[in-house]
Amino acid sequence: MPDLAYHRTLVLIPARMASTRLPGKPLADIGGLPMIVQVARRAQEANVGRIIVAVDHEDIRDAVASAGFEVVMTGEDHQSGSDRIYEALQKADPDGRAEVVVNVQGDLPTIEPEAVRAALRPLDNRQADIATLTVEITDEHEKINPNVVKVVGAPLSETRLRALYFTRATAPYGSGPLYHHVGLYAYRRAALERFVSLGPSVLERRESLEQLRALEAGMRIDVEIVDSVPLGVDTPADLEKARAILASHSS
Repeated sequence: MPDLAYHRTLVLIPARMASTRLPGKPLADIGGLPMIVQVARRAQEANVGRIIVAVDHEDIRDAVASAGFEVVMTGEDHQSGSDRIYEALQKADPDGRAEVVVNVQGDLPTIEPEAVRAALRPLDNRQADIATLTVEITDEHEKINPNVVKVVGAPLSETRLRALYFTRATAPYGSGPLYHHVGLYAYRRAALERFVSLGPSVLERRESLEQLRALEAGMRIDVEIVDSVPLGVDTPADLEKARAILASHSS
């Protein structure tokens, strides 16, 4: 029987039809199912709360509904994924019953259910407004790759940091671990409402990192350290990797 926390948590999965590198990405076939349905299944396996898929196209809506998942239509002109999930939250939970919102990106078909559960753990600390994930970098090339976002954080324990900054640069300087940010978030509802009301910030625009808006506004982001970065599907090559991974899990 799901506990009270389950009923207070919404898992929102945004899916956009537009993709320059992989057109029609949410509907790409992986193991006989559209990718967005595979993501919803992984979220379902995490068993942390009610699942809603937020879509901007009728074809995605129909595919998700046919698979038995709840789905809401959102606008096509959102500037960010956070704006899209906030619209979905208002439509799916207008009475404000959900206290926590988990944002699982719709291009993570191989994400481990444990990663979804891990994203919620930092919210056990009532001082944390937002929670997210990170993985220690072991590949030297990733340390200097601007496409790999780094978390600069103050250690709270062996498995948790308090985020001080996020950057595409190699940071912090000196000896010690560097951490690769994983863009899966859990928000307190009030924190998400405040976040979307703020508008883009100076450092957010400079680094092209939306989470800096929260830090600039004095919000607290705590970060759980996990073992692996989930595969984000952005290209045909990524899609083939995801197909191979899920095929190996089912064999």
